[in-house]
Amino acid sequence: MSDIVFISGSPRAHSRSERILFYLASLLQEKGYTTTHISVTDIPAEDLLYANFNSDVIQQTNEKIANAKGVIIGTPVYKAAYSGALKTLIDLLPQDGLRGKPVLPIMSGGSAAHLLAIDFAFKPLIHAVKGEPVQGLYFQDGQIDATKLNPIQDSGMLERTEKQIQLFEQKLKEIYYEIV
Repeated sequence: MSDIVFISGSPRAHSRSERILFYLASLLQEKGYTTTHISVTDIPAEDLLYANFNSDVIQQTNEKIANAKGVIIGTPVYKAAYSGALKTLIDLLPQDGLRGKPVLPIMSGGSAAHLLAIDFAFKPLIHAVKGEPVQGLYFQDGQIDATKLNPIQDSGMLERTEKQIQLFEQKLKEIYYEIV
């Protein structure tokens, strides 16, 4: 069981949004959290496209998410929303698949024009499966250099990212200690 599951909704391996997730995982690992990375690219396309709820991979993915204390989901913005591949994965979660879990939404896009996609598209999706979204982060492509260990190149964005990680941790601790 991992403390935090990272879900990459990018249909491209090594994308900017996925690179951010790996960086955030390294920050949280340094703080003692265990992490697991799930990518839509690791799940057979047939299982996603045909909603194969009985797939071993889908069942294992759902189990990893169910056993996590918190979830961080990253996706590029396509047509003012999350990726379709991410939506199909979320559709395969149980109706309450994120119940009681803090969820940090991460989006990346070409311009600030899609900034509100977090609030108007992504957070409602998280709520639909009973997750508890933390504020969220939106990165413009120019703020990210996927070739670097720390892909966040904008100092202001790096500062906001650190604050969001702190809020996520705080929410994790609040929920975890309420249950225990």
